[in-house]
Amino acid sequence: MNKKWKRDDLIVRSLADSYLPIALVLGFYVILHGNISPGGGFQGGVLMVAVVILIYLGHGYDVTLKSLRPGFLHHSEGFLSFLYIIAALLGVVYLGNFCQNVFSDIGNIGDLFSTGTIFIMDTIVGFKVITGVGVLAISMLGLLVVKDIDYKK
Repeated sequence: MNKKWKRDDLIVRSLADSYLPIALVLGFYVILHGNISPGGGFQGGVLMVAVVILIYLGHGYDVTLKSLRPGFLHHSEGFLSFLYIIAALLGVVYLGNFCQNVFSDIGNIGDLFSTGTIFIMDTIVGFKVITGVGVLAISMLGLLVVKDIDYKK
């Protein structure tokens, strides 16, 4: 039982790559349909962190850093915060209240765009959570890599 066991990276990589599109579609579905069904921007954004984990499991930390670029995600989170404030100010401009739903008479009940600015703000929140929690996940995975390197010495 002294044999060194090595995992087969091909199997892990192929499984991670095959589940990656499913995670992407599910996350975007929950974000986009959160205004008319259970779920929403926050839940869909947290589901999208599975993409970060799958890339890390299949390809390693270096590929995760190169493909997701945490610096870009961090700056995008600030820009999305600005967009949310702009969308919330639409209520002040049109009706007088911050975060008030405007354009709510567009479309039929149950349509994707039928909820007015709620759809816009919910989508912005989803992408903001993707960027914020994605950076946190990459940072935590970086701590795991550092611990692995220290244990090998």
